[in-house]
Amino acid sequence: MDIKILYFYPDLMSLYGSYANVSVLKRRLEQMGSTVTVMPVLPGQETDLSHADFLYMGAGTEHAQKAALADFARYGEAVKTAAESGMTMLFAGTAMELLGKSITGADGTVCDGIGLADFTAVQGTKRFVEDVYGHTDLYPEAVVGFMNKCSTISGVETPLLTSLSLGFGNEGEKTPEGFHRNNVFASQLTGPLLVKNPRMLDAVVDAIYRRRGVPLPAERPTDRWAEDGYRITAEQLKLRSESK
Repeated sequence: MDIKILYFYPDLMSLYGSYANVSVLKRRLEQMGSTVTVMPVLPGQETDLSHADFLYMGAGTEHAQKAALADFARYGEAVKTAAESGMTMLFAGTAMELLGKSITGADGTVCDGIGLADFTAVQGTKRFVEDVYGHTDLYPEAVVGFMNKCSTISGVETPLLTSLSLGFGNEGEKTPEGFHRNNVFASQLTGPLLVKNPRMLDAVVDAIYRRRGVPLPAERPTDRWAEDGYRITAEQLKLRSESK
């Protein structure tokens, strides 16, 4: 199977090793027998979303985020159409905020998001920098990650992490985190998310295969190092969450 990945603004939006989300996804898909093409999309460049299998944007500074939004806004309707068609997408870090109705900067400036969802983001001067341990409805295992953001996100009806026992979620301490609708995944957890969470990587791969109507291989490849890293991280963060 030939799979096309659109990677929006790899230079502008690539904090905290965000590029590794694409790298680990590409490797996993190739291990499963697919041919994967990663197409970077730069500001000002025209691209057709309709033939893609996966759309990705990583984390950036709040300044870079506004620059990305200035260009990405022209893709708003195309992104919403693609999401409705079941295209798999991942928006990591500050890129998640572009999906909502608006972003209010720390200086009070309001920027319109693309309106894929109805949530709003308000950025402040205080940063929330901490580990996160939570759970999702997608699978039984915990989700782990690291948070470094300055925003509060209100109005998310379908979070990716439905509960947190450690860390800062969308609206405050130990509140649900991220956004998930159909095959659209979004989270401000960094680390990066798909590297730190092998089951989340599986969920994204499964979504790509389902949309193409291709059965998954009988045996799924595994990365022993990633699995061991996840296990150790999850054990330690669980202990910390239980001690608080």
